[in-house]
Amino acid sequence: MHILILGAAGMIGRKLTERLVRDGRLGGSPITALSLFDVALPEAPTGVPFPTATSAGDLSSPGEAERLAAERPDVIFHLAAIVSGEAEADFEKGYRINLDGTRLLLEAVRLAGQGYRPRVVFTSSIAVFGAPFPADGIGDTFHTTPLTSYGTQKAIGELLLADYSRRGFIDGIGIRLPTICVRPGKPNKAASGFFSGIIREPLNGQEAILPVSESVRHWHASPRAAIAFLLHAAALDTAALGARRSLTMPGLSVTVGEQIAALRRVAGDRIAGLIRHQPDPIIEGIVQGWAERFRADRAEALGFEAERDFEEIIRVYVEDELGGRIPA
Repeated sequence: MHILILGAAGMIGRKLTERLVRDGRLGGSPITALSLFDVALPEAPTGVPFPTATSAGDLSSPGEAERLAAERPDVIFHLAAIVSGEAEADFEKGYRINLDGTRLLLEAVRLAGQGYRPRVVFTSSIAVFGAPFPADGIGDTFHTTPLTSYGTQKAIGELLLADYSRRGFIDGIGIRLPTICVRPGKPNKAASGFFSGIIREPLNGQEAILPVSESVRHWHASPRAAIAFLLHAAALDTAALGARRSLTMPGLSVTVGEQIAALRRVAGDRIAGLIRHQPDPIIEGIVQGWAERFRADRAEALGFEAERDFEEIIRVYVEDELGGRIPA
């Protein structure tokens, strides 16, 4: 099995690469080759028992998607995108990367011909949904009416994925990721970045800025859960999806105040005390248009799973990024 990861240099891409290398298999089939692609050259893993190639480029540039499709990978993980805040700030770049890159990839696969029909796992987002929201959470039949450019780009990507699958050009599945928390590393340009920052920075002994009210509620899953979503989606029998090729992933609905309370229980008052409230009207305005809770019945019935409480999400970060030790 030849696997291609688009967006391999990002946090999720790196973790997915590590897991695939460690497992050596996907869905019961041995991995025979791994291709890693991103706008910045991905770091090649070491000690890999199968051929691994890395390359850098812009998926929306002429000829790039065709070059990647010519290798005819069996599974394509399409993680490549710019994040919500950047897509909102730079309209043209958002549509070029998030929409044109996706369309050109699917076209390149279609034009490859000769019966080529790879599994394409597309990372979508809960940003495809827009207010007003039902009080009991967004179910599987709720309409996609995004209120951001990023959400619009992802929603169009879902439609393309479904149509190219219907026509038999690809075997696609879209997974709408919750906000991934706690993200390791430095903050990115996502408007949701503070959800991770108020946990990550204090656990690393640094002050964190909270730009919204503690009453803000959101939908979360850990990076570990996100990798499990991707692997499960790649191996799933897509006949169970029918024409609706995109699924809302399970997650956990908590308020910012509940996040902070969980941090206090896990790491103590001193760590939680490193959070400083500094309102940001722009971020507050963006967050007001986000959904707060979901009912991921369809995904759960198909075997997708996430954490059940926010303390578990924090402990995943401590185990995976801090060597299992909470700072004194």
